[in-house]
Amino acid sequence: MKTNDVRALSADQLNDELAKLKKEQFNLRFQKATGQLEKSSRINEVRKDIARIKTIARQKAAEAKA
Repeated sequence: MKTNDVRALSADQLNDELAKLKKEQFNLRFQKATGQLEKSSRINEVRKDIARIKTIARQKAAEAKA
């Protein structure tokens, strides 16, 4: 997910996307543990997407507060 795409989302959409990514991260970890994971690079992509969303959500909250 690109940064510009994330910035275009509202706060509710960011929370929904964050929940979806956390669920995907859990499923990927589960697949890795059971030996069913095919694309291990997806784990890092999801981690970075989660961090990106959290960062932008925090920036938006700070802007709204100021």
